[in-house]
Amino acid sequence: PQYTPKMKLIIAATLAASAAAFAPSQVAQSSTALNAFENEVGAQKPLGFWDPLNLLDGADQERFDRLRYVEVKHGRIAMLAVLGHITTASGTHLSGAIDKAGHSFSDVHTGLAGLSDIPTNGLLQIL
Repeated sequence: PQYTPKMKLIIAATLAASAAAFAPSQVAQSSTALNAFENEVGAQKPLGFWDPLNLLDGADQERFDRLRYVEVKHGRIAMLAVLGHITTASGTHLSGAIDKAGHSFSDVHTGLAGLSDIPTNGLLQIL
């Protein structure tokens, strides 16, 4: 078949467009007020240091370290809570009584259903 110059132009444009799809894109450089924490562990491209609630606006290194410590602590507590739920959901319970009235740990249901099994004074102690 015979190709016209118009057809060659269309083919060349299609090839150029498909090649551009695989070219690396340019990442815009963003400037934030938190450049002091850009080199901390956990700051990764493309977001860099991410503080959506602006908790560290004008904060120093001591405040940053304190919030990071608290975040790690709460993360560990949450992991232990999930592990506790998995353990009790599998049927493993502590031995003995949960209160002086003689209720055993196995009498308490797992999850949110267990809140109704705990006496009011016990719930107040949790809060």
